[in-house]
Order: sequence, then C-alpha cells, then structure tokens
Amino acid sequence: MSGAKAGGSEPTHILVVEDDKELAVLIQRMLGTIGEVQMAANGQEALALLQKGKPRFNLVVTDVAMPQMDGFQLSRSMKNDPVLSTIPVIMLTARTGPGDLISGINAGARFYLTKPFRQSDLIAKAKKALGKK
Repeated sequence: MSGAKAGGSEPTHILVVEDDKELAVLIQRMLGTIGEVQMAANGQEALALLQKGKPRFNLVVTDVAMPQMDGFQLSRSMKNDPVLSTIPVIMLTARTGPGDLISGINAGARFYLTKPFRQSDLIAKAKKALGKK
C-alpha cells in the first residue's frame, strides 16, 4: 500500500468499518491506493480505535447497517467529539431512500454512497474528503 504523502511525511490513515468481511477486503484494496487502511467490524470497534488516537485517522468509510453500533450512531458519536468531529466520514449503504440520505448527512457524513458503488466513485469521494486531487 502506498499512501505516503510527498516529502516522507505521515501516510494517510483510512478506517474502513464494514461487517461483511469480503466487502471489507474489497474496499481495503480499493482505498489502499490512496492510504493505509485499517478495518473494524462494527461502529463500536471503530469508535474504540478512533478514540485510541494511534494511528490518527484521516478518513472513516463506514457501512450503515452493522451489529452493536451502526454507521449513523458512529458518525453521530464522532460529530459530538471535539477531536473526532474533524475526521470526514463516507457512508456506504444499500439504503437508498431520501430519508436515509438525509439521516446520513445529519449524522455527520460528508458523502453517502449507495451499494453497489463503483470503485472510481469511492476513490473520487475519498480523495475529495481528504483534500487530494
């Protein structure tokens, strides 16, 4: 995985939160082209990793429907934390209703992609969220 920024500075750290292991690995491969990817199986596990602070994540890509803590709850928890609120969130979900999109944005998601999604769309949204071209 590349992911190192120019000049040898810290790499970009991306946290993928997905309970479907096959999809998590696929997303990890996709995003591995722009950063170092770590995975969590649910929102609760992700929140613990985020609060630990090492590595300092630059982006969270999360599923919505997961056991223990869903993506909406994770995003709201991040939004209410002064440190974590600065980390952009991309939600990936099979939920396609307009109310779901509004719920995602209100929970703090920067972008909301519906499954199935194209790799190019995910990469473009991730780069935009990270401020990369």
